[in-house]
Order: sequence, then structure tokens, then C-alpha cells
Amino acid sequence: MNIDYNERIPNNVDLADDRRLLRALERWQPAYLKWWDDMGPVDSSDMDVYLRTAISVESDGWAHFGHVRMPDYRWGIFLTPPEADRKINFGAHKGDPAWQTVPGEYRSELRRLIVTQGDTEPASVEQQRTLGRSCPSLYDLRNLFQVNVEEGRHLWAMVYLLHAYFGRDGREEADEMLHRHAGDPDRPRILQAFNEMTDDWLSFFMFTFFQDRDGKYQLASLAESGFDPLSRTCRFMLTEEAHHMFVGESGIMRVVQRSAELMREHDTADIRAHGGIDLDTIQKFMNFHYSICLDLFGQEKSTNAANYYSMGLKGRFQETRIDDDHVLEDAVFMAPELRDGGVVMAETPALTATNERLRQEYAKDSQRGVNRFNKVLAHYGIGRELTLPHEAFNRAIGAFRGTHVTPDGQIVDAETWARRRGEWLPSDADYAFVKSLMTPVVAPGRMANWIAPPKRGIHGQPVDFDYVRFH
Repeated sequence: MNIDYNERIPNNVDLADDRRLLRALERWQPAYLKWWDDMGPVDSSDMDVYLRTAISVESDGWAHFGHVRMPDYRWGIFLTPPEADRKINFGAHKGDPAWQTVPGEYRSELRRLIVTQGDTEPASVEQQRTLGRSCPSLYDLRNLFQVNVEEGRHLWAMVYLLHAYFGRDGREEADEMLHRHAGDPDRPRILQAFNEMTDDWLSFFMFTFFQDRDGKYQLASLAESGFDPLSRTCRFMLTEEAHHMFVGESGIMRVVQRSAELMREHDTADIRAHGGIDLDTIQKFMNFHYSICLDLFGQEKSTNAANYYSMGLKGRFQETRIDDDHVLEDAVFMAPELRDGGVVMAETPALTATNERLRQEYAKDSQRGVNRFNKVLAHYGIGRELTLPHEAFNRAIGAFRGTHVTPDGQIVDAETWARRRGEWLPSDADYAFVKSLMTPVVAPGRMANWIAPPKRGIHGQPVDFDYVRFH
């Protein structure tokens, strides 16, 4: 399914055949472009960036690489090809044909899911908008901009669904996505993790490792949806989300590698004086981002999640690979809870634990990445490992909200938490130090001192390629 880039709004959903929808989206487009100009990457309008642009949604090669002037990037609406005779694979409608239109009885729940997912896409662009001013290399600056334009396109994907299937309510919700802003005290983004500003590159790498990994699991669950247009949209978005996680994982790995190099060179763990980011600081940033991302999955026991599942709107990660009846009326799942002053695993109905199941899959996937960071430390002979904090650490949603738990899972009182918080989470001084390292490096092939170079360039280009051209 090739994409016609001669159209004002590139798409593979036959917009030209639906003039009413096309006109509605063309009315929304100027507001989007103004939002990008006002809230997108600062100082980027005169740059030519080596970007990947979708030219097809087929799995055997869907992207074109070339220098693109940032304001000229062609956002669009792309869905994976339809699956013939697709069925709903879970819930009360298991075995029924997938819906091509919105099931009226589930209209409000489906719209809520789309709006919540859609709201995260422009939020991340807003959170990262000033990072270009402190890029550690042209390679990294290009990766930042690639993430930004794809998040912008993911917003288009959700806005298309709202316009195409939800009438006036959908159009109003699409408008609101451009009126809320990350960190705005009056009109913040829906989910708190997308109101935290990301104004240093260590935070950016953590964000793309942890927050975008949450995006992977949310999109994969929505890709199971019985509402076929949402499923097809999310399946294509997952193709792009993989690059975002690569940026995060490879970025953290390069920071860890450089820190290990400096530790070995100077025979000390205190490498701040040598322009490196010490492992204690990396661990604190990891603790923060992982814990706020655990909250993104919601309550451990959730009637909303159970309803979404039973309705056939949102499934589980890789639903069809799970060996059960995919209805879950009598099934149980082990979920954590507080009991007798400790955290225990207890049986709970599997239907109400679909959030928790997804969170546990996310935790295992995150750990696999951390294991790779620790292999780098071991390679350099560093006798220390990075760790993910306990699931109850620093939680603001769910069973552990209001409970003070250390990264290793010990429950402490409020006084101890307040006194030792700076040992576990980044302090103002930690943020100030990291930001002090954020000076731009824009010569091709050069890297900031606090990060190692990548092992290879992008799409076969050398590391010292001019990934961004300034005018």
C-alpha cells in the first residue's frame, strides 16, 4: 500500500474519496502546523535533517531516507493493510468479525482510549522541544528530530480516527489535543509522566527507553482491538516506535560505556570532575523514569481495564500467543498488594488484572535492556550493576500510592523517605550537574565528552555523516 505524497495530506486511507472528512482534516492541519511551530523543536525550521519518511506500509521496506527541511516534513495517515476476514480474538465478542465502524454501545469507552493514547504523542514533542540546543552530536540531533516527527505523525493517526469515526465529539477532542500542553498548570497533558519536562539528554534517553517502551505495550494492546481501524493504525505505529526505543537503549548504553571508560581511566567512581556522568546519577534517573512509567499502566486491579477487555476494545500483549480461553471469566492472575506491612503476590481475577499483566511484561522487557547495560560495565571490569527499583518504589497510582518504599523494596516511614529521597531520586543538584554538561556539539563525527560514539551510523551512513545541515 504505497502512499501518495502529492496529496496535501499523505495517506493510504483513500481520503480523496471522502470529501467531508478531507475538508475536516484540512481545517485541522493549519492548527497542527501552528502547534508544531509554537511547541515543536526550537530553532529547527532552517535545518535539513536526514529523516526517514514512510513511502509504503508494507513490511518489506516502507521507509525512504533523505535530507528534509523540518517544516517540509510530510506528516500523514497510514494504516497497515487490512487482514481479510479478521476476527475479534478476545472478550465477550470473541470470534465475531472485527468492527469496521464504531460499536455504538462502546462509543465513549473507545473514544477515551484513543484520546488518552493520542494525547501522549504531542506531549513528548513538547517535553523535548529545547533539546536540540544541547545536542551531544549531529547523530543524536538527527535521532531526536526523527522521534519528534514520528510522534507528530502518531498524533495524526489518532486524530484521523477521531475525525473519521466520532463526528463532532471527535473533532472537538482533536482540537483539544493541541490546546493541552506538557507541564501547563492550567491545561496539562492527561497522564502525569507526560508533564515532566525533558530538558537534558540523559532524561531524553531515559524517556525513549522507558516511556516509549510503555508506548510499545500500550500500542500492542490496542493493536489487538476489535475495532479494526484502531488495530491497523497501531500496528503501523509500532513499526516506528521500535526506533524510539532504539534511541533510548543505545543512548543509555553509550552513556554507560563512556562512564565506564572514565572510571577505568581515572580509577575512581567519582567521574564528575572528569566530565562524565557517574553511575549513582544514572541509577537515580533510571529509578525516576521507571517508577513513573509503572504508573502509566494504571491500577493493579481495574474495572475499566476489565471492561475494555470484555468489550473487545483493548487486549493483552500478544493476545493470540497466550494459552487460555481469551475470555477470562474464571481465570486468576498473581498481582502485588500490601499486606501485613509488606508486599505480597496474591490471586486476583485475571479480568481486573489486565493492567498488571501488561505492567509485568513491560518490567521484564525493561530488565532485558538493563542487563545489556550491565554487560557493558562488566566488559570494562566495573564491579557494579544498574538495577530497576522495586515495583512499589515512588508510586503515585495503585496499591502502593502513599506508601514509602525503598528501591530494594523496604517499607520506611515518611521521615526516612524525606531524609533519604536524594539517595534514590535525582536532586536539584543532580539535574543541575547533568545540565551543566549539556553543551552542543555540532561538528560531524564529534561527540560530547560524556557519551561514547555509536557503533555505526544511520541507514549505512558513516558516523561522521552530516546528518543535520544548518543554514
